[in-house]
Amino acid sequence: MSVSDQLPRYDRARSYQWNYQNAPEPIDGPVVRMPGPWQFCGQPVDSPLGIAAGPLLNGKWCLYYASLGFDVLTYKTVRSCERACYELPNLQPVHTGQLAGGEAEVPSSDQMAGSWAVSFGMPSMSPGVWRRDVEQTRSQLAKGKLLSVSTVATVQEGWTLTDLADDYATCARWAVQSGADAVETNFSCPNVATCDGQLYQNPADSKRVAERVREAIGDTPYILKIGHFLSLESAEAFLDAVGQVVDGLAMTNSIATRVRGGGKELMFTGQHRGICGDAIRDASTSQVRCFQRWILEREWPLQLIGVGGISTAQQVQNYLDAGAHACHLATSPMVNPGIGFEIKNELNSQ
Repeated sequence: MSVSDQLPRYDRARSYQWNYQNAPEPIDGPVVRMPGPWQFCGQPVDSPLGIAAGPLLNGKWCLYYASLGFDVLTYKTVRSCERACYELPNLQPVHTGQLAGGEAEVPSSDQMAGSWAVSFGMPSMSPGVWRRDVEQTRSQLAKGKLLSVSTVATVQEGWTLTDLADDYATCARWAVQSGADAVETNFSCPNVATCDGQLYQNPADSKRVAERVREAIGDTPYILKIGHFLSLESAEAFLDAVGQVVDGLAMTNSIATRVRGGGKELMFTGQHRGICGDAIRDASTSQVRCFQRWILEREWPLQLIGVGGISTAQQVQNYLDAGAHACHLATSPMVNPGIGFEIKNELNSQ
């Protein structure tokens, strides 16, 4: 049994709340350096490896993965009010090859083989809880490691776009006041039915919300988390809308489809769920490449964070070659917490 096999990890058979309350302690492991220098949206950092919004439920989870070689820790998406997690299953393995978007459904699997459907619904502790936790976490992170906080609005009945933007801005401002080195606003979550889940598909609305957040956080590095675009035209229109407002784009936040269970029934009451992991790697890398080409044409300083299906050093390099400035993992470190050390060691040996 390898050291990685013995490391604690998220238990998908247990509830979100159980995992929140049973975060592992940081390990006293090796410090693996990568030849640099590296930076994340203008801030010095020890490597391009980070954790995407999702696995880091609270500060203890952030500190745990910081001890496992990850250098940009993205605190799981928080809200301006408390929100419960969806019922189990929250992580359902699926059997599929590479997805391109537009697939009608994928079959579930009994075993995790690289990809799963994610169904959390962006839960959040109350602001009082997460703001104190962010502050305490930032004070404990070592030099060379950064804390980014993912935020989202909580849509209420009758809200206008201005109300939505104000709620995003409030959460972002609270995150900065609590010590966040960067703020990420989630404009893409296929597991919620409200407009915030697909905001990235409306360029004009995305720009208005992003501008409001920028006003609230000043010069703090600002990243948008976005999903997969089905057309180049819509992707370029989005870039032109937000590209001079934010500092970075993190892509992609899954590819959505339905999941058919082993008993041939549609799971999650037939609703779409985001597929994460290996199955979205090719589409995500391709999207990074397209956006980087357009950014270079416009001569903008905008940075890209590659997210989706990374589990090897070569896949990290592929994202960097496509134009990503950083690579954030989620699925693979949840399955194999030691993957950060493995990737860094392999990159150092090349």
